[in-house]
Amino acid sequence: MPTTQQSARSSKVRALFCASVLLALISQTACRPAGQQADLRIINGSEPESLDPAIITSLADSRIVKCLFEGLTRLNPKTARAEPALAAGWQISPDGLVYTFDLRTNAVWSDGRPVVAEDVVWSWRRVLDPMTAADYAGQLYFVKNAEAYNTGQTNGLTGKRFVASDVGVYAPDEHTVRVELVGPTAFFLDLCAFPTLAVVPRHWIEQYGDRWLLKPGLPVNGTYRLENWRLNDRVRIRANPLHWAADEVRSKVVDFIPMSSPATAMNLFVSGQADIIWDKSLIPSSLMDVLRKKPYCHTFGYLGSYFFRFNVTRKPFDDLRVRKALALSIDKRRIVENITKAGEQLANHFVPPGTADYESPEGLAFDPEAARRLLAEAGFPDGEGFPSFTYLMNNAPVDAQVSVELQAMWAKELGVKMEIRQAEWKVYLSEQSKLNFDLSRSSWIGDYNDANTFLDLFMSNNGNNRTGWRNERYDALIREANQQTDVARRRGLLQQAEQMLIRDELIVAPIYFYAGVNFFDPEKIEGIHFNLLDEHPVYAIKKKTK
Repeated sequence: MPTTQQSARSSKVRALFCASVLLALISQTACRPAGQQADLRIINGSEPESLDPAIITSLADSRIVKCLFEGLTRLNPKTARAEPALAAGWQISPDGLVYTFDLRTNAVWSDGRPVVAEDVVWSWRRVLDPMTAADYAGQLYFVKNAEAYNTGQTNGLTGKRFVASDVGVYAPDEHTVRVELVGPTAFFLDLCAFPTLAVVPRHWIEQYGDRWLLKPGLPVNGTYRLENWRLNDRVRIRANPLHWAADEVRSKVVDFIPMSSPATAMNLFVSGQADIIWDKSLIPSSLMDVLRKKPYCHTFGYLGSYFFRFNVTRKPFDDLRVRKALALSIDKRRIVENITKAGEQLANHFVPPGTADYESPEGLAFDPEAARRLLAEAGFPDGEGFPSFTYLMNNAPVDAQVSVELQAMWAKELGVKMEIRQAEWKVYLSEQSKLNFDLSRSSWIGDYNDANTFLDLFMSNNGNNRTGWRNERYDALIREANQQTDVARRRGLLQQAEQMLIRDELIVAPIYFYAGVNFFDPEKIEGIHFNLLDEHPVYAIKKKTK
């Protein structure tokens, strides 16, 4: 395990790096004219935190990064399942423990240098380096010795700490990548398409260090290259002519427009200044009833959970009875019918319905009488003596409405006082990571179609846990499940883990499952296909010709 000082130092390094990236990009691009109009203009949510695949955490960042940097696989625009990308193909050993990837001989960086197997090895090891402070390093824990290296464990045989070269990813030759896994991992090819596992330009990063994203001529291996990043204006990308599938790119110039105001986003869309709105949080919730009937509003089911997490290191939330009392006193139906209004399903468990080969155990339903009884047992009858607490949220209007509703429910049903703390996106993420909250608004969108993408979040060493909760039995259940080849046995183990999460320990309180919402005019835009991951590769999208 890394020391507290090491973890804090890593987070500080990353924060300073992100700040320097933004400042440098402002100085490089703020005075540039807008130039030609983009072929496609996408309203993309919050301003990106970074464009480094190793450290991004948000969907807004991910959409851009997927255009710039590619992994061994990518997700198909229609099915959202893994297909060849930098790897033209692969072989899997009979026991499912060894993957051998064959790299494309025509895969090159945008500066003309070939993409080689050592680039893959180096990129994955960089994610696992503790000093990178990658929140998604756990996505690589399925690789042999990856977790041991990332968490600073000691080899019991040699007595030495695991190092990068111990990680089970190797380059036998320039066009072959060999990966050794801890156990059979049914979704490993889908993981290889995740941005954290994207391949980054080793030659560029070693030359420029922490300033590698700032230097003009940034080499990329994706379908697009970065043209400019104008803070609070747009990120513009342009088709990469050297990409192995350059002829598949249907929109040559694309703008990602950062936006936090639903009213402004809708005005841009309706006035024709934007072609697509990806996120439901950027749709005015008060108009959702009317907008759902419009031909440009598209709703669909997908793998996303809206919930809040407890900080179990703070009193009185270290008491299970208190956590259960708060969860039992939420009338979720009021939230989805009066606030979100897009057909969201009530959530009494964490993993969304429709997840492949899985069915969740039931969690807690609305029961205010049981809630009051538990709170009294915890020493706070009718809320007497219960300390005022804070609910951390970001600045999305719908989240503000939900938090106000929760505040009112808990005051009415339990007699407790909650204060709402609103924070800008980057501050919100930072405060969650530092456990500087009592309760925190949260959401999770599946990275691939498997229950593990939701449940391994709360393993002790996962950077996205952000609850202060550590449970060896939970960790063991997830690990054992992910080494199973028997689908039924694996499902049962994951169900045991989820029951701990939502009932026996109640670390998170699910509220609803997202309904996917995209805004685009099907008479003008083509190439968007609805799927459970809400995955829409930009290279496949274009405006229809008149």
